[in-house]
Amino acid sequence: MREKVIDFLQKEINLEHIPGAVLSVTFEGETLVEEAIGFRTVFPERTPMKIDTVFDLASLTKVVATLPSMLKLLDEGHIYLDDPVTHFLPDFKQNGKESITLRHLLTHTSGLPAHKQYYKDNLSTEEILTSIYEQELAYEVGTKVVYSDLGLITLYKIIEVVTEQKYTEFLKKEFFEPMEMFETGFNPTFEKARYAATEFDERMNMHKLGIVHDDNTVAMAGISGHAGLFSTLRDLQNYARMIEHNGIYKGKRILSERALEISRKNYTVFDQEYRGLGWILKSPSSSSCGDLFSDLSYGHTGYTGTSIWFDSEIKLHVILLTNRVHFGRNSYILRLRPRLHNLIRSQL
Repeated sequence: MREKVIDFLQKEINLEHIPGAVLSVTFEGETLVEEAIGFRTVFPERTPMKIDTVFDLASLTKVVATLPSMLKLLDEGHIYLDDPVTHFLPDFKQNGKESITLRHLLTHTSGLPAHKQYYKDNLSTEEILTSIYEQELAYEVGTKVVYSDLGLITLYKIIEVVTEQKYTEFLKKEFFEPMEMFETGFNPTFEKARYAATEFDERMNMHKLGIVHDDNTVAMAGISGHAGLFSTLRDLQNYARMIEHNGIYKGKRILSERALEISRKNYTVFDQEYRGLGWILKSPSSSSCGDLFSDLSYGHTGYTGTSIWFDSEIKLHVILLTNRVHFGRNSYILRLRPRLHNLIRSQL
């Protein structure tokens, strides 16, 4: 498998679809592939990708930070899925949003629009939240899936309200330190040689290194529930082990087995895009885990070129980290991911 996977990724690098990649394939608890290939920067000069390269995870933030936080609050009796958002954020009760629940936000069925360019108006975190509270619905609550960053920004605020802690402090205490994810967090401060470069920023006149790619998260001082998290392959392997071991990491209970079970349930059978709590599920429509992963598969992707997928039928998980936006906002990654996962699954 290793040689075929490396050959596949090298071809994508040669075609300049991605600058480089770090990949991990784990099957039945054994890591079959752990490779760094290509370049962490191409501009202004080529520097090699390494196993310990630090990546902007983009929307993997949703399942590595926000989802476990919500499941922890569920485990501890602080919330339940059908709590209305307005219970925690009374100002959210505007323009017909009274019926939106935590479940709706986690399954992207809230009626909130997919995206708003808050950064263009130079809004702060609190101003962005106020805009979400005032937001009109884009569709009827609970009727379809519309992947929405606005919902995860809202959950970030709810987590702070419920825990009475800063989001970053709660994550560090409850997850990152217990799972030995010491190189995971927001607004990282590693030396520049550690980062996979992302997109060229005209305001900075350079490619971003260790500065969040997502524009709205930049406006939010680098911290949000939808994006902003940085991490490494090894830290994400620790997270994946916890997930595959039903909430336990090295003998420590991080989340309950039952909370993880319900997070993988399909809450959107009425739509072509199947959604769990936070997770993307293997769906009838095109899936980034390809064609050969089982119907029990779940995962997530990040706009910068990251992804994590689990196939619980055969105890397989694949972590793919790329900085594809270093070459701009092209769509090559949309074909790369499913073909790579097909190749991996066919070898097992």
